Amino acid sequence: MEEKLTLAIESSCDETSAAVLRGGRTVLSNIIATQIPVHQKFGGVVPEIASRKHIVNIMPVIDEAISKAGVELKDIDQVAVTYGPGLAGALLVGVSAAKSLAFSLDVPLIGVNHLEGHIFANFISHPDLKPPFVSLVVSGGHTSLVHVKGYNSFSLMGQTRDDAAGEAFDKVARVMGLPYPGGPQIDRLAKEGNPEAIDFPKALQNKGNYEFSFSGLKSAVLNYLNSMKLKGIEVNKADVAASFQNTVIEVLIGKALQAIKETGCNTLVLAGGVAANSSLEARLRAAAERNNIRFCYPDKILCTDNAAMIGCRGYYQAEAGSFSNLYLNAVPGLALQDV
Repeated sequence: MEEKLTLAIESSCDETSAAVLRGGRTVLSNIIATQIPVHQKFGGVVPEIASRKHIVNIMPVIDEAISKAGVELKDIDQVAVTYGPGLAGALLVGVSAAKSLAFSLDVPLIGVNHLEGHIFANFISHPDLKPPFVSLVVSGGHTSLVHVKGYNSFSLMGQTRDDAAGEAFDKVARVMGLPYPGGPQIDRLAKEGNPEAIDFPKALQNKGNYEFSFSGLKSAVLNYLNSMKLKGIEVNKADVAASFQNTVIEVLIGKALQAIKETGCNTLVLAGGVAANSSLEARLRAAAERNNIRFCYPDKILCTDNAAMIGCRGYYQAEAGSFSNLYLNAVPGLALQDV
């Protein structure tokens, strides 16, 4: 029996993406139209502009994905789409396109949680990966630890109470005068600095606590910069970036290793946009090796927002009979929860 063809759509923030997958893990195409140059001059994503750009990009991106996959629209068996979390207007563009296509093709519609999609990106990069495992999801708006027990069974162990790691990276970069997006800028600058130069605080460090908080760390960096300015002392930006990044990474590694120990899993999976941070990936890999844990990490193109990961998650939802109806709506505040 031939594996199903899934057309997937992702438009949760500032990337318009469409992909075609055969089965759950074979990517035939994965087209991404980024808006980073558009939003750079504003120092962050402007929701209204993002929505308008998605409207312009959505159909050409879908057409290109279909063409590059070497299939036709009539060959598509199901349509998967991100319906949250994300920017309301941006999500609505993708959801509306997906509903129209599913209706016109008379095929099932699958609404996908964007954060679950990030975890499933690893199934594409690692064809032999199977549950159970622990996933550390680190993105712009979310930081979570998830115990993935099966393809459609997972338990949320803990998540951020306030600022996510990616959000803290962007905010710290902004106060340091670094261009948007801030995460890669901090990562680059940190390579030139001393990670032990400044002692920044770590929150929620008690054993067995899998929740995260980075707003205090962000404030500590801001206070440090302001106090140095008042004293007339020149700041070594590379040291600030390295010390800040080191603090974030130590928190993430510590909690991830604790979670592995508690669940009895021997595989740690990194997911989300901040997974593209070279220091985080390298140090998590080293920590996993020291503890005889298998470490999985998606290809760089699958770390940031893309439709291939949405198609992979959608495929496994469909296998479990989890479909959406044509009343599917965008849910900007959709949480990562137990499934």
